[in-house]
Amino acid sequence: MDNLKIAKKILGDKLKNPEAVSQLDELKEKILDISKRMDDSDEIKSLLNGFDADYIPSGPSGLISRGRDDVLPTGRNFYSLDPGRIPTKASYEVGKRLAEALIEKHIKDTGKMPENIATVWWAGDIMWADGEVMSKIMHLIGAKPKWGSNGRVNGFEIIPLDELKRPRIDVTIRVSAITRDCFPDIIELADEAIRTVAKLDEPIDMNFVRKHSLEQMEQADKNENSEEWQNVTTRIFSAKPGTYGAGTQLAVYASAWKEDKDLSDVFVYFNGYAYGKGIFGKEAHSQFVNNLKTVDATASNTVTDESDIFGCCCHFGTEGGLCNAAKQISGKDVKFYHTDTRDPARVKVGDLVDEVRRVVRTKILNPKWIEGQKRHGYKGAGDISKRIGRVYGWSATTKQVDKWIFDDITKTFVLDKEMREWFNENNPWALEEIERRLLEAEQRKLWDADPEMLAQLKEHYLELEGLMEEKMGDVEGDYQGGAIDIFTDEDVGDWKAKMDEIRAKIK
Repeated sequence: MDNLKIAKKILGDKLKNPEAVSQLDELKEKILDISKRMDDSDEIKSLLNGFDADYIPSGPSGLISRGRDDVLPTGRNFYSLDPGRIPTKASYEVGKRLAEALIEKHIKDTGKMPENIATVWWAGDIMWADGEVMSKIMHLIGAKPKWGSNGRVNGFEIIPLDELKRPRIDVTIRVSAITRDCFPDIIELADEAIRTVAKLDEPIDMNFVRKHSLEQMEQADKNENSEEWQNVTTRIFSAKPGTYGAGTQLAVYASAWKEDKDLSDVFVYFNGYAYGKGIFGKEAHSQFVNNLKTVDATASNTVTDESDIFGCCCHFGTEGGLCNAAKQISGKDVKFYHTDTRDPARVKVGDLVDEVRRVVRTKILNPKWIEGQKRHGYKGAGDISKRIGRVYGWSATTKQVDKWIFDDITKTFVLDKEMREWFNENNPWALEEIERRLLEAEQRKLWDADPEMLAQLKEHYLELEGLMEEKMGDVEGDYQGGAIDIFTDEDVGDWKAKMDEIRAKIK
């Protein structure tokens, strides 16, 4: 049967342009090629060959869901990418639209142009999306990568203001430790572009990078030619060299905070180290704080449904920690945005609270997702517990979790008798963690629980506590129980001394 007959059979009267059916020949060949390469995938054989120290052919890595069919067949010894080609021309176009959409969103919400947008720059942006967030950063400041004929990036160029048609937006960037360690050349490129923009002889109302740098110089009583200029034009920060994590998630999980400022202090303490051209981990807590003072909005990004904001505690620790620190230090009503480039052709910019709702609905409260986790018994129960713990983490750092989310989590995983029995049989410790975090959320006023629901939650917690004590038998040491003991640096001498030292530097 020829392609026209097939198209008519499938589409019927919806076939509007029969002349274009000839293009199906090309599409058919493409589909058959992808199908064959999928069939040729042999991950088990390659794994066994690896165990025998045999040769495994190499191949690229990437997300098939974003059109990277060149990764097929799978089962090869994959490599990530060529950092010298980041960002690609295609990803720059996506990042460019992302930057403009962010600015448009902020103007719509506030009536004002944002002067400083804070961003977390994950390694996934480079390895999965070829540098879309990096491109967003570049376009916000009004810079553009220069590509050679071979597709490699050879520096950058400044976009003239008459072409940009808007002010240059300042940026505050927290790079992940993996980005820091694996892609220093890319960080240096972004840093050079930012510092070059800061030096441009332009009106400060059209160049916010320069505006904020000059304001900081004035506060330090220094001139533009002094060594202080390097400090005030620093915009890229991360954890101390050799360390990973934003610190905030540690404080949240340990209940080691009393108020939002405590989490802000922890975030600054862990992440106040500068990176860039000729700089690797220079202590710069005061500069980090100075940058956060002018932040108007934060923006994180989703590139694939294979990863989401509840997939790891590093998301609420880093992105949530940045949101909280920017709001606490700036004293502003900082806008928390979330961008979406899952479909690069349709860039979306929304509020963080909407992304929280979307992922809760599609995964944590999705019956199909829950059933999938239940098939994994002990591990599945643990994974459910971890995700709910991250919901609590996002609420602690951003207050962007609705009451109904905590309500529905309680109904679904605690008040449902069948679900409770499944947890008790497979992993009661996971259920205990869920219930304890819900109790903590209510105690900290993150959740305005209905009195009847709260009473039921407490009753079930006491039942579970008794069950777990029976399972544990005689053990030495104290059992944690449902009480939430809150400790901060005020309660721990060595920690207090370190935090006081940092606070003194950033005043």
